[in-house]
Amino acid sequence: MIRSRFSWKLTAVLLLPIFLSTAVVGGLAIRSIEEDSKEEVRRSLAAQAALLRNVAAPRLGQSHETALKQEVRSLGEEIGTRLTVIDAGGQVLADSQEEPSRMDNLASRPEILSARSHGSGTATRYSHRLGATLTDLALPIEENGRLLGYARASLPLSGVDQRVARLRTVVALGTVLALLAAGVLGLALARSFVKPVNAMTAVAEGMAHGDYNRRLPATRTDELGDLARALNRTAESSQSRMETIITDRNKLLSLLKGMVEGVVAVDREERVLQMNSAAGTILGALPETSVSKPIWEVTRVRQVCDTLSRTLKTGRDVKDELRLVTRSQDQVVEMLASPLLDGEGELAGAVVVLHDVSNLHRLQTVRRDFVANASHELKTPIAAIRALVETLIEDRSMPSSDRERFLDKIWNQSMRLSSLVTDLLTLSRLESSPTGPDLQPIDLRQPFRGAVQALLPTSEERGIAVHAEIPPGPVRVLGDAEALGQLTTNLLDNALKYTGRGGQVWARLKNTGNQVLIEVQDTGMGIAPQDQARVFERFYRVDKARSRELGGTGLGLSIVKHIAVIHQGQVFVESSPGIGSTFRASFPIAPQDPVHADTPL
Repeated sequence: MIRSRFSWKLTAVLLLPIFLSTAVVGGLAIRSIEEDSKEEVRRSLAAQAALLRNVAAPRLGQSHETALKQEVRSLGEEIGTRLTVIDAGGQVLADSQEEPSRMDNLASRPEILSARSHGSGTATRYSHRLGATLTDLALPIEENGRLLGYARASLPLSGVDQRVARLRTVVALGTVLALLAAGVLGLALARSFVKPVNAMTAVAEGMAHGDYNRRLPATRTDELGDLARALNRTAESSQSRMETIITDRNKLLSLLKGMVEGVVAVDREERVLQMNSAAGTILGALPETSVSKPIWEVTRVRQVCDTLSRTLKTGRDVKDELRLVTRSQDQVVEMLASPLLDGEGELAGAVVVLHDVSNLHRLQTVRRDFVANASHELKTPIAAIRALVETLIEDRSMPSSDRERFLDKIWNQSMRLSSLVTDLLTLSRLESSPTGPDLQPIDLRQPFRGAVQALLPTSEERGIAVHAEIPPGPVRVLGDAEALGQLTTNLLDNALKYTGRGGQVWARLKNTGNQVLIEVQDTGMGIAPQDQARVFERFYRVDKARSRELGGTGLGLSIVKHIAVIHQGQVFVESSPGIGSTFRASFPIAPQDPVHADTPL
């Protein structure tokens, strides 16, 4: 009972009004008596200063200073007050307790200044010599409107302080007695409330720790019984609601975690309430350590902070685009910030959704470049064919040798146009298929050998030796035979175009045990280091003039890359200018089929 905090609080509720009332009443009484006492002192000082003024006025300005000093000293001793006569310049002429020659000039004292301007001046000061607080009252001494000096009376306030101290002792004693009586009554009253309140506290603490199964006995018919029954109902409803909240929270966290878009929620002070892993990746922050921190401390991306601030200020949706420069590539993020409202419709915070559209922007850029490059590549042969045909039509008398030469050019340009359209259709077919071709286990030796044999006449015509290296055993991959044959053809055709007469080309098919390699090596012109990373781009040519002269479309290596990608492979290039180039395409090995493992080609 003695340790019960509730008992002490209930007792304190009873004691507080008593304490406040006695303290307020006592304080007012003390203050009133103190003010009355000080006012009485001031009236007494005024009367004494007036008496001093009447005594000192006839002697000022005359040679009666010794008589004035004696009279002031005797008068001060008689009435028990310190009296001082001061001339108009502030110099002390007579004092009842001090020798005037040892006293400072008093012209700057506040009571003197006030007496000069208002006809009377009062000031309170602490005297170190007496160790007490004094009240000084000064009156001007005038004759025919001319200021002769000042009469000052001073009294210590020790009597007032003693009276106030006695009154405070009486008030304190009365307050203590009243508080003791109220404390006994409060403890007796609290006794009947402590036991049920302690039981309710135990149930409430159990609910706070997630235990909603405890119940209170509801046998009382008073307000505490009603409270116990209400607490039991609260426990039941809280258990149901907590289960619902936990379920909804887990669903929300799972949803946020699985979103590819970044989500950041902040409160009105811009402190992070929630951040999923996608937002952490975009903003370079750790979601686990970001909660409750200001958003400007979590990330250095200022534009995100500005977007959230604008939403919190305006209460409206804000849409913006964010561009981040990373080491690998530039990142473009669409931001949509919306206000968060509480249950009453008031602004409680803001949430921003970060959608990484970098791939979409890159695809749009590639598409624009592709359309521009394709238009340019198609325009050249079409313009040449048109010009040649117009010349043939307009010049009917053209010699047959010139006509044949013009027709050869038209045929060459039409073949170039046909090759360009064929490569574009092939590239479009490879990109448009969402799943790629139907990959089946095949022996890669067959399409590889077919591609090499198909280009042998071209190599002989150009005087280039082609060496084929094919393993004796099967080289099985999951792939499309036609597509892989075209990949080999494009690599060989590229090597033949950029290798001069008398050069050599090696076409190798390798099974390394972990993967399959198609390798084409030449002794051609080579590729500069700054061009090696771009040779697989569409329409990119290292030597544009030579490529067009040889009928190249600029799409062959791009088709090679796409075929390798849809076969889950990769392409590489190693080259040295003036020495030659080596292109490699790697593919995963297909599982061995026991029936066809040793089937010869």
